[in-house]
Amino acid sequence: MRKVIKGNHAVSHGVRLSRVKVISAYPITPQTTIVEELSEMCASGALDAKFIKVESEHSALAALVGSSTAGVRSFTATSSQGLLLMHEVLHWVCGARLPIVLANVNRAVGAGWNIWADQTDSISQRDTGWIQIYCESNQEVLDSIIMAYKLAEKLLLPVMVTYDAFFLSHTSEVVDIPEQREVDEFLPPFEPPYKIDVANPKMFGGMIGPEIYYEERYRIYRDCMTALKAYEEICREFGEAFGRRYEIAERYRTDDADIIIVAAGTISSVARIAVERAREMGAKLGLMKLRLFRPVPHQHWRQILEAADKVVVIDRNLIGGLGGAFVSEIRSALFPLERRPSIYSAIAGLGGRDVTPSDVLGIVEKVTAGKVEMDVPIFWGLKETRTL
Repeated sequence: MRKVIKGNHAVSHGVRLSRVKVISAYPITPQTTIVEELSEMCASGALDAKFIKVESEHSALAALVGSSTAGVRSFTATSSQGLLLMHEVLHWVCGARLPIVLANVNRAVGAGWNIWADQTDSISQRDTGWIQIYCESNQEVLDSIIMAYKLAEKLLLPVMVTYDAFFLSHTSEVVDIPEQREVDEFLPPFEPPYKIDVANPKMFGGMIGPEIYYEERYRIYRDCMTALKAYEEICREFGEAFGRRYEIAERYRTDDADIIIVAAGTISSVARIAVERAREMGAKLGLMKLRLFRPVPHQHWRQILEAADKVVVIDRNLIGGLGGAFVSEIRSALFPLERRPSIYSAIAGLGGRDVTPSDVLGIVEKVTAGKVEMDVPIFWGLKETRTL
């Protein structure tokens, strides 16, 4: 079935098709319409699930700790300050090996208050142990929810699916919605190896001492790293089942590129247009789109970027005392290479500010003109600070 729907409703349909049994959420702009749609699905019988209304985002995720420990496929959604309020429970979910899927609509964090697109919220949670997937389109959002459950339940680790506020959440696009029977074949019912069972009692979340804690954390690290191979296999299976193939990091005209742009989310779309415009003018420009961000796919990034002369990473986030988070990770990944491209950082689109193909080309032009230091980000579109 093909429909014109918003990105938030693409999430709702992905959750419905995944046959989620427990949904717990607290409203926050611009996430709210995800759970509004899900609550209507539950009320109408379109989705056979328990919808739990709670008093905060912290409680929303804490409630799912219970449902997931009981062996039930569980879902929540949030944005910005809501994700930050979940921080304590994010760590707990990973440590408890609960395969919860969370949709985060990337929104700027306060202060000051801003409800528009900015990836700083999910970036600030990148070290909680959650696998992170960044989406470019509404179709990718729906498909990623379904694949996230397969990945999470295979590894017994949580997955966060993220996408840009308003550019996708409240913008309508044509989306192919699979048939339920097709998704059922791809995503079988959740059968956890451990769950709360009165007939077979076990202890969950108890105290563990120094003699075992280290090994538990190592197992989480080890199994998270296997997500790279597991996700590639899931993407292959999804492509065979539904005709849409995804990759850990997607390349666009990178084979002969002298300069490669790196971007995540909707900036990837405008960067692709910029690549075509540059090619028309004879410049060998390419694009690497980040999708899977945790675990860090070092080898995939190296294979795509190592032959370029220059890499320009455009971050829709800004970390105090660091700069862009993605560029920091890219530099770390490429460091072992004998021949490394020059890596440049650009900050753009914070707080929902538009980033156009002309902006991307302007950033690239500034790099090629030699007017920027590699240690200092290009703050593209920044107004004269004396007037602020």
